[in-house]
Amino acid sequence: PIGKTIDILAVIATLFGTATSLGLGAQQINSGLNFLWGTGEGTGIALAIIAVLSMLFILSAVSGVGRGVQFLSNMNMVVAAALLLFLAVVGPTIFILNTFTEALGDYLADLVTMSFRTAAFSDGKWLGSWTIFYWAWWVSWAPFVGVFIARISKGRTIREFVIGVLLIPSGVTFLWFTIMGGTALHSELMGVGGLVEAVNNQGAAISLFALLEQYPGTAVTSFLAIFLVAIFFISGADAASIVMGMLSSHGTLEPARGVVVLWGVLAGASACVLLVMGGLQGLQTASIIAAAPFLVVMIGLCISLWIALLDDLEGRSKLAPPLPAGPPLGEALAAE
Repeated sequence: PIGKTIDILAVIATLFGTATSLGLGAQQINSGLNFLWGTGEGTGIALAIIAVLSMLFILSAVSGVGRGVQFLSNMNMVVAAALLLFLAVVGPTIFILNTFTEALGDYLADLVTMSFRTAAFSDGKWLGSWTIFYWAWWVSWAPFVGVFIARISKGRTIREFVIGVLLIPSGVTFLWFTIMGGTALHSELMGVGGLVEAVNNQGAAISLFALLEQYPGTAVTSFLAIFLVAIFFISGADAASIVMGMLSSHGTLEPARGVVVLWGVLAGASACVLLVMGGLQGLQTASIIAAAPFLVVMIGLCISLWIALLDDLEGRSKLAPPLPAGPPLGEALAAE
Protein backbone atom coordinates (compact mmCIF):
# COMPACT_ATOMS: atom_id res chain seq x y z
CA PRO A 1 0.00 0.00 0.00
CA ILE A 2 2.85 2.44 0.74
CA GLY A 3 4.40 1.82 -2.65
CA LYS A 4 1.07 2.26 -4.44
CA THR A 5 0.46 5.51 -2.54
CA ILE A 6 3.87 6.83 -3.58
CA ASP A 7 3.14 5.92 -7.22
CA ILE A 8 -0.22 7.72 -7.05
CA LEU A 9 1.37 10.84 -5.54
CA ALA A 10 4.05 10.77 -8.22
CA VAL A 11 1.47 10.52 -11.00
CA ILE A 12 -0.65 13.35 -9.54
CA ALA A 13 2.39 15.61 -9.09
CA THR A 14 3.57 14.88 -12.64
CA LEU A 15 0.11 15.45 -14.10
CA PHE A 16 -0.36 18.87 -12.52
CA GLY A 17 3.27 19.87 -13.04
CA THR A 18 2.84 19.15 -16.76
CA ALA A 19 -0.50 20.97 -16.84
CA THR A 20 1.09 24.02 -15.22
CA SER A 21 3.85 24.03 -17.84
CA LEU A 22 1.36 23.72 -20.70
CA GLY A 23 -0.74 26.57 -19.32
CA LEU A 24 2.20 28.93 -18.87
CA GLY A 25 3.65 27.97 -22.24
CA ALA A 26 0.33 28.61 -23.97
CA GLN A 27 0.10 32.07 -22.41
CA GLN A 28 3.59 33.03 -23.61
CA ILE A 29 3.02 31.63 -27.11
CA ASN A 30 -0.28 33.52 -27.24
CA SER A 31 1.54 36.76 -26.35
CA GLY A 32 4.17 36.08 -29.00
CA LEU A 33 1.62 35.40 -31.74
CA ASN A 34 -0.24 38.57 -30.82
CA PHE A 35 3.03 40.52 -30.84
CA LEU A 36 3.96 39.28 -34.32
CA TRP A 37 0.63 39.05 -36.12
CA GLY A 38 -1.96 40.74 -33.90
CA THR A 39 -3.95 37.56 -33.28
CA GLY A 40 -5.28 38.90 -30.00
CA GLU A 41 -5.00 37.34 -26.56
CA GLY A 42 -7.66 35.37 -24.74
CA THR A 43 -8.58 32.12 -23.09
CA GLY A 44 -9.98 30.65 -26.31
CA ILE A 45 -6.71 31.14 -28.19
CA ALA A 46 -4.72 29.76 -25.25
CA LEU A 47 -6.94 26.64 -25.19
CA ALA A 48 -6.37 26.12 -28.92
CA ILE A 49 -2.62 26.41 -28.38
CA ILE A 50 -2.78 23.83 -25.56
CA ALA A 51 -4.70 21.49 -27.87
CA VAL A 52 -2.03 21.79 -30.59
CA LEU A 53 0.83 21.37 -28.09
CA SER A 54 -0.90 18.32 -26.57
CA MET A 55 -1.33 16.67 -29.96
CA LEU A 56 2.33 17.25 -30.81
CA PHE A 57 3.77 15.98 -27.54
CA ILE A 58 1.50 12.91 -27.62
CA LEU A 59 2.78 12.07 -31.12
CA SER A 60 6.35 12.57 -29.91
CA ALA A 61 5.80 10.39 -26.84
CA VAL A 62 4.20 7.58 -28.86
CA SER A 63 7.17 7.56 -31.25
CA GLY A 64 9.45 6.58 -28.34
CA VAL A 65 12.43 7.93 -26.42
CA GLY A 66 14.96 7.26 -29.17
CA ARG A 67 13.02 9.05 -31.90
CA GLY A 68 10.64 11.95 -31.24
CA VAL A 69 11.83 12.79 -27.73
CA GLN A 70 15.51 12.75 -28.65
CA PHE A 71 14.95 14.68 -31.90
CA LEU A 72 12.99 17.45 -30.17
CA SER A 73 15.52 17.69 -27.33
CA ASN A 74 18.43 18.07 -29.75
CA MET A 75 16.53 20.66 -31.81
CA ASN A 76 15.72 22.48 -28.59
CA MET A 77 19.37 22.84 -27.66
CA VAL A 78 20.41 24.09 -31.12
CA VAL A 79 17.70 26.78 -31.30
CA ALA A 80 18.29 27.92 -27.70
CA ALA A 81 22.05 28.17 -28.27
CA ALA A 82 21.50 30.18 -31.47
CA LEU A 83 19.18 32.65 -29.73
CA LEU A 84 21.56 33.08 -26.79
CA LEU A 85 24.55 33.56 -29.06
CA PHE A 86 22.66 36.21 -31.05
CA LEU A 87 21.83 38.26 -27.93
CA ALA A 88 25.32 37.80 -26.49
CA VAL A 89 26.94 39.17 -29.67
CA VAL A 90 24.42 41.84 -30.70
CA GLY A 91 23.51 42.84 -27.14
CA PRO A 92 25.67 44.45 -24.43
CA THR A 93 28.42 41.83 -24.43
CA ILE A 94 30.73 43.43 -21.85
CA PHE A 95 27.82 44.11 -19.50
CA ILE A 96 26.67 40.49 -19.86
CA LEU A 97 30.15 39.14 -19.00
CA ASN A 98 30.40 41.41 -15.97
CA THR A 99 26.91 40.42 -14.88
CA PHE A 100 27.75 36.72 -15.14
CA THR A 101 30.80 37.06 -12.91
CA GLU A 102 29.13 39.25 -10.30
CA ALA A 103 25.84 37.33 -10.25
CA LEU A 104 27.63 34.00 -9.86
CA GLY A 105 29.51 35.37 -6.85
CA ASP A 106 26.27 36.71 -5.33
CA TYR A 107 24.59 33.36 -5.92
CA LEU A 108 27.34 31.41 -4.14
CA ALA A 109 27.44 33.93 -1.28
CA ASP A 110 23.67 34.08 -0.71
CA LEU A 111 22.64 30.49 -1.51
CA VAL A 112 22.45 29.27 2.09
CA THR A 113 20.82 32.45 3.42
CA MET A 114 18.18 32.59 0.72
CA SER A 115 17.43 28.87 1.07
CA PHE A 116 16.21 29.52 4.63
CA ARG A 117 14.26 32.70 3.90
CA THR A 118 10.63 32.62 5.11
CA ALA A 119 9.75 36.36 5.15
CA ALA A 120 9.07 36.16 8.89
CA PHE A 121 9.79 39.88 9.34
CA SER A 122 8.41 41.19 6.04
CA ASP A 123 5.55 40.81 3.60
CA GLY A 124 5.60 37.28 2.20
CA LYS A 125 3.51 38.06 -0.91
CA TRP A 126 6.46 38.03 -3.31
CA LEU A 127 7.96 34.96 -1.64
CA GLY A 128 4.71 33.07 -2.08
CA SER A 129 4.00 34.10 -5.66
CA TRP A 130 7.55 33.53 -6.90
CA THR A 131 9.86 31.46 -4.69
CA ILE A 132 7.35 29.01 -3.24
CA PHE A 133 5.55 28.63 -6.58
CA TYR A 134 8.72 27.74 -8.48
CA TRP A 135 9.87 25.52 -5.63
CA ALA A 136 6.56 23.63 -5.75
CA TRP A 137 6.55 23.53 -9.56
CA TRP A 138 9.92 21.83 -9.62
CA VAL A 139 8.93 19.43 -6.84
CA SER A 140 5.96 18.44 -9.01
CA TRP A 141 8.38 17.80 -11.90
CA ALA A 142 10.74 15.78 -9.70
CA PRO A 143 9.12 12.33 -10.06
CA PHE A 144 8.98 12.29 -13.83
CA VAL A 145 12.32 14.06 -14.35
CA GLY A 146 14.04 11.60 -12.01
CA VAL A 147 12.43 8.53 -13.52
CA PHE A 148 12.96 9.70 -17.10
CA ILE A 149 16.62 10.57 -16.59
CA ALA A 150 17.15 7.20 -14.89
CA ARG A 151 15.38 5.61 -17.88
CA ILE A 152 17.93 7.05 -20.34
CA SER A 153 21.01 6.77 -18.07
CA LYS A 154 21.40 3.02 -17.70
CA GLY A 155 25.07 2.07 -17.78
CA ARG A 156 26.38 5.46 -16.70
CA THR A 157 28.37 6.02 -13.51
CA ILE A 158 27.11 8.18 -10.65
CA ARG A 159 29.85 10.70 -11.48
CA GLU A 160 28.64 10.96 -15.10
CA PHE A 161 25.07 11.22 -13.86
CA VAL A 162 25.83 14.10 -11.49
CA ILE A 163 27.85 15.99 -14.10
CA GLY A 164 25.23 15.51 -16.82
CA VAL A 165 22.16 16.15 -14.67
CA LEU A 166 23.31 18.72 -12.11
CA LEU A 167 26.47 20.58 -13.11
CA ILE A 168 26.04 21.04 -16.86
CA PRO A 169 22.34 22.07 -16.72
CA SER A 170 23.14 24.49 -13.88
CA GLY A 171 25.89 26.04 -15.99
CA VAL A 172 23.55 26.38 -18.97
CA THR A 173 20.93 27.94 -16.69
CA PHE A 174 23.46 30.47 -15.38
CA LEU A 175 24.28 31.46 -18.96
CA TRP A 176 20.61 31.66 -19.97
CA PHE A 177 19.61 33.88 -17.06
CA THR A 178 22.71 36.06 -17.42
CA ILE A 179 22.29 36.70 -21.16
CA MET A 180 18.50 37.13 -21.12
CA GLY A 181 18.30 38.89 -17.76
CA GLY A 182 21.49 40.90 -18.27
CA THR A 183 20.30 42.17 -21.64
CA ALA A 184 16.95 43.20 -20.12
CA LEU A 185 18.61 44.91 -17.15
CA HIS A 186 20.94 46.81 -19.47
CA SER A 187 17.94 47.99 -21.47
CA GLU A 188 16.19 49.30 -18.36
CA LEU A 189 19.28 50.83 -16.74
CA MET A 190 21.20 52.22 -19.69
CA GLY A 191 19.25 51.58 -22.89
CA VAL A 192 15.84 52.00 -24.47
CA GLY A 193 13.90 50.62 -21.52
CA GLY A 194 10.14 50.14 -21.54
CA LEU A 195 10.15 46.49 -20.51
CA VAL A 196 8.67 47.11 -17.06
CA GLU A 197 5.93 49.23 -18.60
CA ALA A 198 5.16 46.51 -21.15
CA VAL A 199 4.91 43.88 -18.42
CA ASN A 200 2.65 46.09 -16.29
CA ASN A 201 0.35 46.77 -19.25
CA GLN A 202 0.33 43.39 -21.03
CA GLY A 203 1.60 40.82 -18.53
CA ALA A 204 4.87 39.01 -17.93
CA ALA A 205 4.53 36.81 -21.01
CA ILE A 206 5.23 39.78 -23.32
CA SER A 207 8.60 40.62 -21.74
CA LEU A 208 10.71 38.36 -23.95
CA PHE A 209 9.23 39.75 -27.17
CA ALA A 210 9.45 43.34 -25.97
CA LEU A 211 13.16 42.75 -25.37
CA LEU A 212 13.77 41.15 -28.78
CA GLU A 213 12.02 44.10 -30.44
CA GLN A 214 14.95 46.32 -29.45
CA TYR A 215 17.40 44.37 -31.65
CA PRO A 216 17.68 43.64 -35.39
CA GLY A 217 15.67 40.83 -36.97
CA THR A 218 12.76 41.11 -34.53
CA ALA A 219 10.40 39.02 -36.65
CA VAL A 220 12.91 36.17 -36.98
CA THR A 221 14.06 36.14 -33.35
CA SER A 222 10.50 36.43 -32.01
CA PHE A 223 9.37 33.52 -34.19
CA LEU A 224 12.35 31.50 -32.96
CA ALA A 225 11.39 32.38 -29.38
CA ILE A 226 7.81 31.16 -29.93
CA PHE A 227 9.14 28.00 -31.55
CA LEU A 228 11.61 27.50 -28.70
CA VAL A 229 8.94 27.90 -26.00
CA ALA A 230 6.73 25.39 -27.81
CA ILE A 231 9.52 22.83 -28.21
CA PHE A 232 10.59 23.27 -24.58
CA PHE A 233 7.16 22.35 -23.32
CA ILE A 234 6.55 19.63 -25.92
CA SER A 235 9.85 17.91 -25.10
CA GLY A 236 9.02 18.07 -21.38
CA ALA A 237 5.41 16.95 -21.69
CA ASP A 238 6.17 13.96 -23.92
CA ALA A 239 8.67 12.67 -21.36
CA ALA A 240 6.06 13.21 -18.63
CA SER A 241 3.50 11.16 -20.55
CA ILE A 242 5.94 8.28 -20.90
CA VAL A 243 6.82 8.37 -17.19
CA MET A 244 3.16 8.49 -16.13
CA GLY A 245 2.61 5.49 -18.38
CA MET A 246 5.52 3.70 -16.68
CA LEU A 247 4.29 4.51 -13.17
CA SER A 248 0.78 3.28 -13.97
CA SER A 249 2.01 0.09 -15.72
CA HIS A 250 3.99 -1.58 -12.92
CA GLY A 251 7.21 0.22 -13.87
CA THR A 252 7.58 -1.17 -17.38
CA LEU A 253 10.17 0.68 -19.45
CA GLU A 254 7.97 0.53 -22.55
CA PRO A 255 4.38 1.43 -21.54
CA ALA A 256 1.58 0.71 -24.00
CA ARG A 257 0.88 3.49 -26.50
CA GLY A 258 -2.74 3.71 -25.42
CA VAL A 259 -1.67 4.41 -21.83
CA VAL A 260 0.78 7.10 -22.94
CA VAL A 261 -1.88 8.74 -25.11
CA LEU A 262 -4.37 8.66 -22.23
CA TRP A 263 -2.00 10.47 -19.87
CA GLY A 264 -1.13 13.00 -22.56
CA VAL A 265 -4.80 13.79 -23.12
CA LEU A 266 -5.41 14.09 -19.37
CA ALA A 267 -2.45 16.49 -18.99
CA GLY A 268 -3.75 18.71 -21.78
CA ALA A 269 -7.30 18.60 -20.42
CA SER A 270 -6.07 19.48 -16.92
CA ALA A 271 -4.19 22.50 -18.29
CA CYS A 272 -7.34 23.68 -20.08
CA VAL A 273 -9.49 23.34 -16.95
CA LEU A 274 -6.97 25.17 -14.75
CA LEU A 275 -6.58 27.97 -17.29
CA VAL A 276 -10.34 28.47 -17.60
CA MET A 277 -11.02 28.27 -13.86
CA GLY A 278 -8.21 30.37 -12.47
CA GLY A 279 -5.72 31.53 -15.07
CA LEU A 280 -2.16 31.96 -13.82
CA GLN A 281 -3.30 31.90 -10.19
CA GLY A 282 -5.07 28.59 -10.77
CA LEU A 283 -1.97 27.08 -12.38
CA GLN A 284 0.19 28.19 -9.45
CA THR A 285 -2.23 26.88 -6.83
CA ALA A 286 -2.60 23.49 -8.51
CA SER A 287 1.16 23.11 -8.76
CA ILE A 288 1.68 23.88 -5.05
CA ILE A 289 -1.15 21.56 -3.92
CA ALA A 290 0.15 18.68 -6.04
CA ALA A 291 3.76 19.14 -4.93
CA ALA A 292 3.28 19.43 -1.16
CA PRO A 293 2.56 15.71 -0.42
CA PHE A 294 5.38 14.56 -2.67
CA LEU A 295 7.90 16.56 -0.65
CA VAL A 296 7.60 13.92 2.10
CA VAL A 297 8.25 11.21 -0.49
CA MET A 298 11.38 13.05 -1.67
CA ILE A 299 12.81 13.01 1.84
CA GLY A 300 12.26 9.26 1.90
CA LEU A 301 13.89 8.98 -1.53
CA CYS A 302 17.03 10.69 -0.23
CA ILE A 303 17.26 8.22 2.66
CA SER A 304 16.56 5.26 0.36
CA LEU A 305 19.25 6.34 -2.10
CA TRP A 306 21.81 6.58 0.71
CA ILE A 307 20.89 3.10 2.00
CA ALA A 308 21.00 1.65 -1.53
CA LEU A 309 24.47 3.10 -2.15
CA LEU A 310 25.74 1.65 1.14
CA ASP A 311 24.28 -1.76 0.24
CA ASP A 312 25.87 -1.59 -3.20
CA LEU A 313 29.24 -0.68 -1.67
CA GLU A 314 28.98 -3.59 0.76
CA GLY A 315 28.03 -5.97 -2.03
CA ARG A 316 30.96 -4.89 -4.18
CA SER A 317 33.38 -5.38 -1.28
CA LYS A 318 32.12 -8.95 -0.79
CA LEU A 319 32.51 -9.77 -4.48
CA ALA A 320 36.01 -8.27 -4.74
CA PRO A 321 38.81 -10.88 -4.70
CA PRO A 322 40.97 -10.83 -1.55
CA LEU A 323 44.25 -8.99 -1.80
CA PRO A 324 47.32 -11.23 -1.88
CA ALA A 325 49.11 -11.48 1.45
CA GLY A 326 52.37 -9.55 1.58
CA PRO A 327 55.57 -10.56 3.39
CA PRO A 328 55.77 -10.13 7.16
CA LEU A 329 56.54 -6.60 8.31
CA GLY A 330 60.07 -7.48 9.40
CA GLU A 331 60.99 -8.97 6.02
CA ALA A 332 59.41 -6.02 4.22
CA LEU A 333 61.44 -3.51 6.25
CA ALA A 334 64.63 -5.50 5.69
CA ALA A 335 64.03 -5.65 1.97
CA GLU A 336 63.34 -1.91 1.92
